[in-house]
Amino acid sequence: MKNLLISVLIILVFNGCFGTSDKRIIDKAKKSTVLAGTGFASALPRAEFDKYYKVSESFYDLYLKRSGFNGAMLVAKNGEIVFEKYAGFRDFGLKDSLDMNTPFHLASVSKTFTGMAVLKLWEDGKLNIDHEASVYLTGFNYPGVTVKTLLNHRSGLPNYVNVMEQHGWDRHMVVSNQDVLNFMINKKGDLNVGRPDRSFTYCNTNYVLLALIIEKASGMGYGDYLNKTFFKPLGMENSFVYSPELEKTVLPSYNWKNQKEAFTYLDVVYGDKNIYSTARDLLKWDIALSAGDLFKPETLAAAYRGYSFEKPGVKNYGLGWRLYLYPDNKKIVYHNGWWHGNNTVFTRLVEDSATVIILGNKYNRRVYDAKKIYSAFGKYEGMPSDD
Repeated sequence: MKNLLISVLIILVFNGCFGTSDKRIIDKAKKSTVLAGTGFASALPRAEFDKYYKVSESFYDLYLKRSGFNGAMLVAKNGEIVFEKYAGFRDFGLKDSLDMNTPFHLASVSKTFTGMAVLKLWEDGKLNIDHEASVYLTGFNYPGVTVKTLLNHRSGLPNYVNVMEQHGWDRHMVVSNQDVLNFMINKKGDLNVGRPDRSFTYCNTNYVLLALIIEKASGMGYGDYLNKTFFKPLGMENSFVYSPELEKTVLPSYNWKNQKEAFTYLDVVYGDKNIYSTARDLLKWDIALSAGDLFKPETLAAAYRGYSFEKPGVKNYGLGWRLYLYPDNKKIVYHNGWWHGNNTVFTRLVEDSATVIILGNKYNRRVYDAKKIYSAFGKYEGMPSDD
């Protein structure tokens, strides 16, 4: 009876807290943390909890700890934390420890927020994802490129990260989102552009332009819209979009030699990257998406559906999410990220209600071995290496 009451309470907390700004309920959600051996009650049977903890701990010890991991790892089941670990320093010179409130640069995990922000505006009738991007981007001269083909990386556009410098951009000049748009417009004749919706090509330009579309459709800055729509209502108190005045205060990143990565001319662009968050805040994001209160079911179905089938296999891309789609209708909804020394993983095993989050600020490719944990929660096979 005691375990049943605990289960009911936790379910009520998580089903009720997201989509509301009620601080008391959000505070309850924050207290849901459980760690093996602490004496905290768990809604999970003890044997099941211990299994998840031991698998996660073994992965951490074997793949992360041994490789000098600097960052955060969190694993959850049914919204309940079953493993949580913070290792290393914010600043290698100061030796100040990372903790649960340390925001990490999410790199391309930021695309999950950009994508869902576009879909929220779609739900609210403020844009149409089947419209051509030119409806929202003045002067954008790429017929056939729709909001949807930006979302699912089928636009055929080249990646600004590479082509701007190749076509004369001065690396001493910091690039803005508007600069990317202007470049795409003015340099179109010099660029290698694919036919829209012909094939999947992962491209950061898509999400830079989507951030501008969010601003156009909402009448707000990208960061302001995310803060109002997601961060504040969900109690994501340590999540924000980078802006230049934060350069000296945000978490730095390091290469594998422990050398600090320098600020570059591409570091102000947002939408494809530049959201900072914590492992616990990302768990709130996951719970909110899973609870069904934040988006309509048909919106989530569109987000988690594959759009690219040119190549055989289980890998695909939805609207802002990477996917593994299995023949038995099981799916993994996830996104990884890499920018400078930041390596990130945010994985949602939807049918098994499990979440794996790893955020690092020292370059470490072992972070992407996180898929080795998934089999503890269900049968997941045929996962090739990520691009």
